[in-house]
Amino acid sequence: MKNPELVIMAAGMGSRYGGLKQIDKVDEQGHIIIDYSIYDAIRAGFRDVTFIIKKEIEKDFREVMDKHLEGKDINVKYVYQELYKLPEGYSIPEGRRKPWGTAHALMCCLDTVEGPFAVINADDYYGANAFKKIYEFLKNTQDDEKYHFAMVGYLLKNTVTEKGTVARGVCSFENGLLTKIVERTQIGVEPDGSIYFLDEGDKQPLDPDTIVSMNLWGFTPAYLKEAKARFPKFLDENLKKNPEKCEYLLPVLVSDLIEEGKADALVLDNEDKWYGVTYKEDKPVVVEAFKQLKAQGVYPENF
Repeated sequence: MKNPELVIMAAGMGSRYGGLKQIDKVDEQGHIIIDYSIYDAIRAGFRDVTFIIKKEIEKDFREVMDKHLEGKDINVKYVYQELYKLPEGYSIPEGRRKPWGTAHALMCCLDTVEGPFAVINADDYYGANAFKKIYEFLKNTQDDEKYHFAMVGYLLKNTVTEKGTVARGVCSFENGLLTKIVERTQIGVEPDGSIYFLDEGDKQPLDPDTIVSMNLWGFTPAYLKEAKARFPKFLDENLKKNPEKCEYLLPVLVSDLIEEGKADALVLDNEDKWYGVTYKEDKPVVVEAFKQLKAQGVYPENF
């Protein structure tokens, strides 16, 4: 069995952030969030890393990453998520600028990632414990009559920001297995701290202790094959409704496979706190968090 690989989704353009947040420095030593993730991944056992990026950001991204990866005990590959990567017979809708979504991003790894793999967002901090758990799951899991996946869950209240709305996969589970995941694209925080999501413009309450997905998943290669096979159906159903902004999303595909009885997904609990930079105003909180983690000895000053 191949050693688990790590896939880092870094193709976003940072429209809400106002720039390439994937390579924005978060400490005095010049580290970016990806540096912390790779440091934790190497400690957990990962040695192969694939970055998913867009061609238009490659120059800026690699100018930073190539320096940051020097001397690291990992093999690095790049794949490219581009709008034109569509099944035969389909074309880019007029006015479309938005990427096709996270499931489409992973599809782009089909010819590159061969073994079990974890996937993360480039602009999210997950914590060392999360990488250990997902690595151990991948090392000890093989598909049989079902695909066996896993996700690291986070408490909703630890993943929201007061600076604007965010998208989260809201999870339901039973006996440790995911039963359903619903993508909520507009989750916000009220001045009193209560959390809501917008449903056709109406605010609906959400329990702060709800488990959500932050796109830290563990998959077998079967996920990539299913993503490619189901993409034409997604396009047929959604291009008519929302040609400029519809997205083929990673957790929605997982939910479909679970409902069809083709897969199960273990929900791994996690003691680590998530940090991320959805908006520029989030950055000071993240910078302070890393400062404290270093003070506590979780990370060295330089690595």
